[in-house]
Amino acid sequence: MAADMPVTLTLSHYINGARVAAEAPGESLNPSNTADVVARVPRGGRAEVDAAVAAAKAAFPAWADASPELRSDVLDRAGSLILERREDLGRLLSREEGKTLPEGVGETVRAGRIFKYFAGEALRRHGQNLDSVRPGVEIQTYRQPLGVVGLITPWNFPIAIPAWKSAPALAFGNTVVIKPAGPTPATAAALADILFEAGAPAGVFNMLFGDGKMGGAIVDHADVEAISFTGSQTVGAAVGRAAVARQARVQLEMGGKNPLVVLDDADLDRAVTIALDGSFFATGQRCTASSRIIVQDAIHDRFVAALAEKVAALRVGDALDPQTQMGPAVSEEQMEQSYRYIEIATGEGGRLVTGGERLSLATPGWYVQPALIADTAPDWRINTEEVFGPVAATVRVKTYEEALAVANAGEFGLSAGIVTTSLKHARDFQRRVQAGMVMVNLPTAGVDYHVPFGGSRRSSYGQREQGYAAVDFFTQTKTAYSWS
Repeated sequence: MAADMPVTLTLSHYINGARVAAEAPGESLNPSNTADVVARVPRGGRAEVDAAVAAAKAAFPAWADASPELRSDVLDRAGSLILERREDLGRLLSREEGKTLPEGVGETVRAGRIFKYFAGEALRRHGQNLDSVRPGVEIQTYRQPLGVVGLITPWNFPIAIPAWKSAPALAFGNTVVIKPAGPTPATAAALADILFEAGAPAGVFNMLFGDGKMGGAIVDHADVEAISFTGSQTVGAAVGRAAVARQARVQLEMGGKNPLVVLDDADLDRAVTIALDGSFFATGQRCTASSRIIVQDAIHDRFVAALAEKVAALRVGDALDPQTQMGPAVSEEQMEQSYRYIEIATGEGGRLVTGGERLSLATPGWYVQPALIADTAPDWRINTEEVFGPVAATVRVKTYEEALAVANAGEFGLSAGIVTTSLKHARDFQRRVQAGMVMVNLPTAGVDYHVPFGGSRRSSYGQREQGYAAVDFFTQTKTAYSWS
């Protein structure tokens, strides 16, 4: 292999503080150049799950009873190492997942900040001192860790989502068994290496690679007290049923079909910039992406023309090329899904304004030409089913009330946005839109790490993620009475 060729990594499971080698029948490919094998990946099964859960269970008492300063120090060191290595980690992430290098580095920085945030939260486990209705009786409430938690994470944020699940779990004294998504194992493995380097004791953090059956084995394991899952609605529903059946705590994040409302009083340039970012950055592979754009009639045609010009000008290419503005889809399956929904939308009567053609670039990759489809109806499949690619559709409406009704249609309720100069409509939208997160004059995608994340309706189930809200999921409350 030539000296300038990228290295192919050979990954191992991480069980009880050791790398456990296994047969590696799977491969992680670079979506920008499918001739580049990023990693050879082991496949595990129930035996590996049993070993990892046993290790996590054995490590739990000491980790839960350790000084919170010890846990804080481990997380803070992990955060520092991530930030110090942001360029290398970001490059690996972009090579493996396909988002542009600035996006990859940006996500890596976010992961580092998440660990540092929860390093602080490890020292702030809150409780209450309350008066009893009975004289001489005192009441205290305090938080305790759950035990072993199972984390199942997706490929579209391969370091940030493992960070925002594992950091609070560890901060509050739980031990972890995590299964990252198949397409991006090398990025997840880099995070595991850093946690061990930061001083995580043996058994506290365990990482396994495998398919959905392995995820199912984690969900079904009697010694796993809680499951936190991010992925598709179909898989999430199955995870939820299995966890509830054995009365395990469960948290599900299952995507969105996020509306962006553009009113006729909006600043046109800002509206176009917001739609371009929310719909097409990160190749549209964000659960908070703006996949349906609801535009008031008076501004609709001008908005579509201006957005189409920006979409057509997007430079699609290798994620590591500094000139690239949009990288490839993560896999052939995701690429084909985008093109399939373009055909569905035009077959339903939508007008393909720009894009949507097959791309042939210098290297073999899973590239999608971003597409904008106009003149669609709210109940069409393009506006009710999650595409998870660089495909956006517009819906024309006459009034704000109609726009709000369209925004609230469907099963999802993760993120919703509005672009307007009207304070009245902005405040009303914040109050009445059925979504867990609301953006005013901002893209629907892009959230801070220190505040709650989650949706309503079928987008989410259970407690919120991130910020202090994470304490609600990863701890349980104990109420203690005492008489003096």
